[in-house]
Amino acid sequence: MFTHDIIASFNELETSLYNYICQNGDKVSYMRIRELADETHVSTATILRFCRKINCEGFSEFKVKLKMHLGESKKTVLKSPQHSIMGFFERTLKGDIEENISNAASIVNKADNIIFIGIGSSGILAEYGARYFSSVGKFSLYIKDPLFPIHSSFRHNSATIALSVSGENNFTVTHLNQLKQEGSKIISITNNKHSTIAKISEINIPYYVTEEFFENANITTQIPVLYILESMAREIYKLNK
Repeated sequence: MFTHDIIASFNELETSLYNYICQNGDKVSYMRIRELADETHVSTATILRFCRKINCEGFSEFKVKLKMHLGESKKTVLKSPQHSIMGFFERTLKGDIEENISNAASIVNKADNIIFIGIGSSGILAEYGARYFSSVGKFSLYIKDPLFPIHSSFRHNSATIALSVSGENNFTVTHLNQLKQEGSKIISITNNKHSTIAKISEINIPYYVTEEFFENANITTQIPVLYILESMAREIYKLNK
């Protein structure tokens, strides 16, 4: 309801009004404009200006949107990941994911240098992937800073493994584009194959599970990603043997 740009545009009085509403949303949604003005020690004109800044024509429309926002927050229910995971493994048995994993492993095995990238939860898994690959004999490096200096000798004959749920993260797309232009072969693991990251990859391994969010945080299960990473690493180990 309150975007970064909108909050940044608030003056001192509007900011105090915003803070009060965040702490007393249930109460404010049933107040009259004069009651809110008295509680927050601002004028009704300030409240109306505040409403216009968040794209509401008046206080009545603001209260409607506030009630809807509060209702959506209360409806959020954390589901068991079992259904999504079972669906993933059923598709794995029937689909071509194993072939994609095998092809990706072949590219990684032939590369001299392996780079993992990702951000957020995908970054955590990218770091895990780099450690797991290194543990089976294929030294890998997780890089989270797109400005991190990579010597040309390291970029030569390298493969980059990019992790992203949405496949649209601007940070990861920018980082990946830079590495691709420098000659690195791109392998991506995303939730679907139609994302930007998937499209600019030599090989994309999609896992197709239902995305879930809780209070603006992406809590989509990452078990399929772990399976793909570990399967790829074990395939590389077999190729080396």
